[in-house]
Amino acid sequence: MKFRAQYDRGAYSESRRAFKLRDSPDPMQTDPSTQGGNGLSLTLQPELLARMPGAGSASRPETDEDVRVPIGSGRGATSRRLRTASHSHSHSHGHTHSHEPESESSESDLESGESGSSLSELRYLLRWLKKSLPFIVILCAKLVIQHALGLAVAIGLFTTFMYVNKSIQTQVFLHDRRTKLHCAWILLFLTSSSLLVFYTFHTQSLYRCLIFANATIDSQNFWEVLWSVGVTNFILKFFFMGLKCLVLLIPSPLMTYRRRGQWYMLIEELGQLYQVIAPVPLWFRYLVSYDEMDTSVGLTLGILLALLYLIMKLLALYGLSGSLQKQLRTFFSSEVNGAPASPAQVREAGDICPICQADFKQPRVLVCQHIFCEECIAQWLNQERTCPLCRTVITDKVQKWKDGATSAYLQIY
Repeated sequence: MKFRAQYDRGAYSESRRAFKLRDSPDPMQTDPSTQGGNGLSLTLQPELLARMPGAGSASRPETDEDVRVPIGSGRGATSRRLRTASHSHSHSHGHTHSHEPESESSESDLESGESGSSLSELRYLLRWLKKSLPFIVILCAKLVIQHALGLAVAIGLFTTFMYVNKSIQTQVFLHDRRTKLHCAWILLFLTSSSLLVFYTFHTQSLYRCLIFANATIDSQNFWEVLWSVGVTNFILKFFFMGLKCLVLLIPSPLMTYRRRGQWYMLIEELGQLYQVIAPVPLWFRYLVSYDEMDTSVGLTLGILLALLYLIMKLLALYGLSGSLQKQLRTFFSSEVNGAPASPAQVREAGDICPICQADFKQPRVLVCQHIFCEECIAQWLNQERTCPLCRTVITDKVQKWKDGATSAYLQIY
């Protein structure tokens, strides 16, 4: 109890002292006369210093004048001035250049806004695709089941074309070492594939499209017209590839390699020309007919569209006619690569062809004085324009389709 009473008395005396200090004037007052100098000074009143705890007779000043304590002198004031100067300098520098990045910042804001909107649209599209994916899968499955036969035929035609085209190029590359039995198998395979397609769709009479006649299809149904055009294009490719197989079956003594290459080029150019013309009747009838519209308006619109289509086809035929003329000039010209090599030149070259690594057969010397077999250099120049050894330019252009290849372009219009 004594301890508690002493504690309460001490707390009461401390609170009383704090109350007096709060009501008394501030013992530390700034002297405005010294603020313009290097720092600030605080004026401490003597009577208040005497009341402060720990202020005894030794620490009390001898005079009754106010005690001034300088603060922030020298280094502090200097540092404040430096900070003030640097702040004003940075402010003025920023104010000077504030107008320059203003337009750049506005442009960057616009670009960021556009990019943000595009990203939000992309996220929305991805979110929509994610939600719609199950329905898209169901719809695709329904379409596959509904058109299973047509898709199977399309895949079969495409794989047949790729296999036969690669096989013909391989046999052309082998020239004297080609297998005639394999060439006959390719020809039989193409024929059977074409007959199988015609037999499967005999009710549509697709074979009539080969001779520009009307097939028994609905000329107003876009998908049936597109289907007929695609099948006809593949069958025409098979037909002209079969002609190339017949050229392969001709014995080498009856036709040289160079002459075979010219035949391959001519067959391919004629095939491409025929493929451009074949779909014209089908698309022309589709564009002219408008049963769902008024007779006069539909007929007029159909005629205009058909005329535009014919103009487009005439322009395409004009471009192909120039290429065909060049191929005809090449076919009827006696174009040879280099000049016949003499026996001395052959012995000097080592009697070995650098391409086939065998004895020379009808050696030809080029303008760079390198000697090759006639068939070897002809096969090389089907794809390159330079000498195989020194890269000297031998011919101005590369003759396409001499290697027996067939264009994979699907002519659907």
